[in-house]
Amino acid sequence: MAIQRGHKFRIESDEAFPQKLILLGTITQKMKYNPDPRALPEPVFDIDREGQGTGLPVWVASVTDPHEGAEGRAARASFQIEFVASHQPVPVTDEIVPGTGMRMIELEGLTAEPTVVRQGSGDKNFSYVAYRFRATGIKGDTSGAKQAPNDPGASRPAASKAA
Repeated sequence: MAIQRGHKFRIESDEAFPQKLILLGTITQKMKYNPDPRALPEPVFDIDREGQGTGLPVWVASVTDPHEGAEGRAARASFQIEFVASHQPVPVTDEIVPGTGMRMIELEGLTAEPTVVRQGSGDKNFSYVAYRFRATGIKGDTSGAKQAPNDPGASRPAASKAA
């Protein structure tokens, strides 16, 4: 059995990040790249080229993994996490240093997708395997990001039929 490109592996947050993550600033909605500086920003939704996905907004946050930094790979210790959620995830922990937005966070619904990263150019080109991490929320968040969508059929009386 071959693993298809784009396969995401489910992983628990404490397995991937044993010392949790440090959120660097705020979580914002991800925007599509547009080379035209006059174009209006267009948000990214979780739908791939084949039309598959949840259709939910994608949020992005810069984080650092203190465990990776401790292992001497500081150049790769900071990266982005994408959240696929109906609402912007909100961290509930206190700031490590007040006014910086730096907070310890633990993720829920975490997946990891292996990807090849290429750096350098010419004779000094090299590649390595990295992971694209996506989550559905932050542990402890009660802002509504993790609430299930409403079931419109639940509010309809059982005896009535759709028009």
